Amino acid sequence: MSENGEVLVKVSGADKVYRRGSEDLHILDKLDLNVPKGEFLALMGPSGSGKSTLLNLLGGIDRPTNGSVEIGGDEISMLSDRKLAWWRSRHVGFVFQMYNLLPVLTAARNVDLPLLLTNLSSKQRRKQVELALDAVGLSHRLDHYPRQLSGGEQQRVGIARAIVTDPSILLCDEPTGDLDRHAGDEILDLLDTLNREQGKTIIMVTHDPHASARASRTLYMDEGKLKTEKPE
Repeated sequence: MSENGEVLVKVSGADKVYRRGSEDLHILDKLDLNVPKGEFLALMGPSGSGKSTLLNLLGGIDRPTNGSVEIGGDEISMLSDRKLAWWRSRHVGFVFQMYNLLPVLTAARNVDLPLLLTNLSSKQRRKQVELALDAVGLSHRLDHYPRQLSGGEQQRVGIARAIVTDPSILLCDEPTGDLDRHAGDEILDLLDTLNREQGKTIIMVTHDPHASARASRTLYMDEGKLKTEKPE
């Protein structure tokens, strides 16, 4: 965690309301959240409690109905769609439960995808890809396709893709949810290493207490609000 207590993520009074027919669905309710730079935060809670919605707001995939979302001094909730896409490509790395790898591309090509939005040359991109895959222990799998990799290895490729642009924040949505305990522990070890040794700020949604125990702090979602203790 940041020694100077610098706040990287600041969510203030965030509401999220979806319209379904004539009914308003209130997913987030005046939610506040501060995340210091370098923290590993776990978010837990039942399905429908708003965890993934919050993650989408932090990643600039969605916007709050009311309130603000500020990351690294940028109030992303106020950016235009074009500026938000540019910001997201440079500051956020996403890790998904189902990996979201393209089966027709090799590991290296999958990891290279976020770099296509940058001005790096093909040689520079290749170097970044090799560094990212080496960081997750897969430098020997550069030219393998997803079907040739285990589930744990596919998730490692997903993490390499998430870190290849050196983002400010990693957003992980159930990163171990599709893995057995051994493979899941390897992914948690990797996230822990990225947090401790590289200072990556990580926010992880999980249903698994075993996974949340690896985080430095756990918050619980309940009816669109965050709590420090698990609701009864």
